[in-house]
Amino acid sequence: MTNRYGVIDLGTNTFHLLISEKSAAGNIVELFRERIFVKLGEDGIETIGDAPFQRALAAIHSLKATLDLYKVNHIKAFGTAALRTASNGNKFIDKIRDETGIQIKLIPGDEEARLIHLGVIQAVRLNNENGLIMDIGGGSVEFIVANSQGVIWAQSFPIGVSVLFRKFHKTDPITFEEIEKVEDHLETILIPLLGILNIHETPFLIGASGTFDVLDIILSRQRISSIHSIVEVQDFYPLYQQFLNTTLSERLQMEKLPESRAEMIIVAMILINFILKKANIKQISISAYAMKEGILSEMIN
Repeated sequence: MTNRYGVIDLGTNTFHLLISEKSAAGNIVELFRERIFVKLGEDGIETIGDAPFQRALAAIHSLKATLDLYKVNHIKAFGTAALRTASNGNKFIDKIRDETGIQIKLIPGDEEARLIHLGVIQAVRLNNENGLIMDIGGGSVEFIVANSQGVIWAQSFPIGVSVLFRKFHKTDPITFEEIEKVEDHLETILIPLLGILNIHETPFLIGASGTFDVLDIILSRQRISSIHSIVEVQDFYPLYQQFLNTTLSERLQMEKLPESRAEMIIVAMILINFILKKANIKQISISAYAMKEGILSEMIN
């Protein structure tokens, strides 16, 4: 029997599926990947609302059908911020187990950060200089300071785009006062990160997931490989200013902006802008790999 591996990453906004197998030569061959935008945290991450609960159930059934189609015999499913926090998260996990047989494992933010690092370093080669890995999710954002020797520091913070959007983005387009409130909030929440950045210079930002996929589509000029691209910092700021002045309806008309990203991209761009300035970032690398590739690596190896 061929060993086929399936990883399900149940994020706050998006559910991801990755299916791979190990070839006779020992190489990892990707067979299928899919993302389903479920907005699990649509009504907040304290409780999963009825509509997102049903969307999420439908999404898992769809992913299970794909796993069956590919005859996957090793499956791991991981829940992150929304399922960790929601009062009915365990109810959702139990229902998925009963209906599909898939057992979802909840992982803490620090473990999420470790797996993200493991995935990212398969796409982006780190050197002796420190890089700041940043994975933007719906419920949380993971930051990892690392170099070629390994991880120096890592922490997860509850400032995902769903959280920031619900808390601060009330006006369309966003107001200057709302932008200030987001930045003030980040200044408080990210005190541990800012302290680390004062000790360790991180000239390179390595972005994974979410809004970094959008930056890759719109701004990437240099592709190192199919899974690693470069965005120049000076190209970010004009796009940032452009986005700040748009309404949701205007963003939905933007050709290169995925519809699923249009609503929450403003708070994500504010977050990235904040980090670029605080860390004095010189260059942005974008990794196509993140947590699910880290999980896959551990499953196979």
